[in-house]
Amino acid sequence: MKSKTKDMEKFIYKVREDGLAVLNLSKVDERIRVASKFLARAKKILVVGRKVNAHAPVKKFAEVVGCDYVAGRFMPGTLTNPNYEKFIEPDVILITDPLSDRQALKEAVKARIPVVALCDTFNETKNVDLVIPVNNKGRKSLALIYWLLAREILKERGIIKSNEEFKYKVEDFMAKESKK
Repeated sequence: MKSKTKDMEKFIYKVREDGLAVLNLSKVDERIRVASKFLARAKKILVVGRKVNAHAPVKKFAEVVGCDYVAGRFMPGTLTNPNYEKFIEPDVILITDPLSDRQALKEAVKARIPVVALCDTFNETKNVDLVIPVNNKGRKSLALIYWLLAREILKERGIIKSNEEFKYKVEDFMAKESKK
């Protein structure tokens, strides 16, 4: 990403000559571990991804860790209107992008639900409780991050003991490319 916000500067390793901001991988790794521990303790997680590239990873993550998800438009009232038929009260919400998932972020703040967010160098982190610095735009990047989070959560919960026991591949979390 060629632009960066003040909020994300602490996660940036360097800015290349062409202006591309490069994330610090040790901070990415550290945040994945912290987020996995935090999410593993939650009884009810809601994972949200409005972007098309997030739909497949979000659905697969929800299936693997056993949580609710919203892939696509986040309907107003989902977290704040008990009369809405799809109303949900999660312990924590995991959002793919604070910018495109702003309705979910807004409602989580209003309902006092902790927010874990995948943030790229362009995102602002206001109202985000735990930032995971990643490229939250790319299909492969989103598949990889959700795959890693799912694996680490299952390890934290004691469902699997090692990486080798995790039966999924990164490709399982990736949207199938349309054949033209």
